Amino acid sequence: MEAPVATPNGAARPVPWHRRIYYGWVILGTVSLTEVVSWGILYYAFAVFITPMHTDLGWSQVTLTGAFSLALLMSGVAALPVGRWIDRHGTRALMTIGAILGSLLLVAWSLVHEIWLFYLIFAGIGVITAAVLYEPAFAIVATWFQRQRGRALTILTFCGAWASFIFIPLSAWLVETLGWRQALLALAGILAAATILPHGLVLRRRPQDLGMLPDGAHTPITGSVAAASAEHSLTPTMALRDSGFWWLSLGFAISTYSSVALTVHLIPYLVERGHSAGFAATVARLFGLMSLAGRMLIGPLGDRYARRLIATALLGMQFAGLLVLVLTPTVIGALVYVALFGAGAGTMTIMRAAILAERYGAASYGTISGLQQSVLTAAKTFAPLGAGLIAMLLGGYSGLLWALAALTLLGALALLRVADH
Repeated sequence: MEAPVATPNGAARPVPWHRRIYYGWVILGTVSLTEVVSWGILYYAFAVFITPMHTDLGWSQVTLTGAFSLALLMSGVAALPVGRWIDRHGTRALMTIGAILGSLLLVAWSLVHEIWLFYLIFAGIGVITAAVLYEPAFAIVATWFQRQRGRALTILTFCGAWASFIFIPLSAWLVETLGWRQALLALAGILAAATILPHGLVLRRRPQDLGMLPDGAHTPITGSVAAASAEHSLTPTMALRDSGFWWLSLGFAISTYSSVALTVHLIPYLVERGHSAGFAATVARLFGLMSLAGRMLIGPLGDRYARRLIATALLGMQFAGLLVLVLTPTVIGALVYVALFGAGAGTMTIMRAAILAERYGAASYGTISGLQQSVLTAAKTFAPLGAGLIAMLLGGYSGLLWALAALTLLGALALLRVADH
């Protein structure tokens, strides 16, 4: 039977079929798919183009990867203004325009011959990633879901984790088949076709705009919509005055720093310890699979237990994985490491978004998340160089792993300092 709703004269009428499916799930399904494409093309595909561009243009790998580091930096710089825009205007126009500009920048990349232009393009790509990757998607979940926020974040990040599995091999095949310039044009077409219209046609700012409450309840005929859907929210200024914000930022930044540092330095460490390059690459690829497993198996626990404690345990898993890696330089040790560290680091993405939404509410989520994202971007940008310096100062990669283990333990202690809110 159709669920009846009250009309102004007191009579009951059936709910149309299209209102029985909560539109938040439609938006979530759409943005989950566009995140796979956006992450895959604007982030993960870059690694595929390093070698062919080096061969064709003669630019060094350091020069090429420097552009990617610039993109990461610009993403962090753009995070705060993007967050403010989301809080004031929503994500629809932002993500639609971002998809259009991202596609055009890929076309510009395919035509590049000058290094200064290449860097300028990647500065633009960095800004675009702030507008179309996880931060606006997390803001959508924070706005459209409350009770089912954890489940929605799990679905979103589980889908997003497939980006590297799909687009790294696809990009490599396109480069091999078409050449790197034509491959970029093909990826630009895929990005445009898969994201522009879905963002423009499907996304909406708030459930209240459609006469609904978060999680799918319908707004009552009488009373204020705002009152009916109220969720305790803090302003950005209040969040910055909360010591918990800074302890959370420290813990998440350490997790991010360790993950990026190991992404860059894991393969050289394993080869140094006597493993084959093929085995080292396999372990590195398993990180994504373990991240998926963690999000599916550990992420839902946030609906039953305090997410702050789960996040602390996830950093504990990263700590344990690093200890196994440095103390047990065997095949089994490497596999145990990637299982623990990959699941822990991957699931932190869900926990960060959910904890911010729970602690500070949805009203200023974009700005508050942008503020924290700026901290995380600093950690991410400095990680490759910083980890290399640590390895040099401590006499090799073993010293680096001990230092990262100590950092992850510090991060876990920082999260324990966060008081319940």
